[in-house]
Amino acid sequence: MGISPYMSRPSYSFWRTGVAAAAGAIPENLYKRKWEIEANCIIATAGSCFAQHIGRELRRQGFQVLDVEPPPESLEVTDRGKFGYCVYSARYGNIYTVRQLLQLAREVRGDASPGDIAWKNDAGRFFDALRPSVEPEGLDSAEEVAIHRAQHLRRVRVMLEQMDLFVFTLGLTEAWVNKATGTVYPTAPGTICGNYSADYEFRNFSTTEVIQDFAIFKKIVEQIRDGRPTRYLLTVSPVPLTATATDHHVMVASNYSKSVLRAAAGEITAMYREVDYFPSYEIVTNPWSSDEFFESNMRSVSKEGVQRVMATFFSEHGLNKTGAEVAPSVASQHRPASMPSRDDGSICEEALLEAFSPNT
Repeated sequence: MGISPYMSRPSYSFWRTGVAAAAGAIPENLYKRKWEIEANCIIATAGSCFAQHIGRELRRQGFQVLDVEPPPESLEVTDRGKFGYCVYSARYGNIYTVRQLLQLAREVRGDASPGDIAWKNDAGRFFDALRPSVEPEGLDSAEEVAIHRAQHLRRVRVMLEQMDLFVFTLGLTEAWVNKATGTVYPTAPGTICGNYSADYEFRNFSTTEVIQDFAIFKKIVEQIRDGRPTRYLLTVSPVPLTATATDHHVMVASNYSKSVLRAAAGEITAMYREVDYFPSYEIVTNPWSSDEFFESNMRSVSKEGVQRVMATFFSEHGLNKTGAEVAPSVASQHRPASMPSRDDGSICEEALLEAFSPNT
């Protein structure tokens, strides 16, 4: 046997020793942090439904996770999750696409104002179409939606200014967009509120678009922070699509979407020293992962799956960063009445698409 460049590679570089031999366990060196998360690091979280697990577990382990829109004292504890409180670092609901994240940053900077965001439901109540689940009973008017959104944007700006680390979970590439304004929505019109019409079109973002959108988002954050540095931790949600608007089978469409996001995350991480990638997607979906990592619907990540993901994270970043005893987040205990029942306690508008299945 001649000399090969693979001769000096470590055991985790080979499938047999790095994966097959680790069946049922977390392979060593699966995740190597780029940098340490210090005890005084202020963390902000956002993203798709799976991001809720990450934020909750970070709080439980004593990490300092921002909440710039805490619930009013008058709101019952059992209603906090229902109204979008204590779910993420701000009350923006699920942010499924990087384009949606970029749109939010542009709003905060003040140089963009998305159109067509006050949608009505059948009862004539108005909703913020960019975060439709945070007011489950709706508001009285489009003007009230605008007032609530302006207040929300002020708090998001505070979050961007204060954070040291932004944890974002990439969830989807499929989205619905207003043709005239370019406004991108977290849900299709008609799912929670609004009505579908020819004013809207389907978009399936490419790897290039995801990378470009993140780069612009990052620049805007730097501008808002007056050049003060911040770091980013990206993950890809292992949760498959509930439904697809493409002509492909949902399994094919889901695999495409996750592949785009994983490729984009890899390229972004290689581009920036301050961006790290955490392999939650690989932990849950790879061959050595247990069937118990998903619930019976083969979509929702089980408690065991979440625990395995976070154990991998904490083994690299340590436990109890502040030494404080942190209570489980409200979001882990309560879910909106309007959301589908989920064993994992997460709030997920996209799961509502299951109601439109012809076999439901």
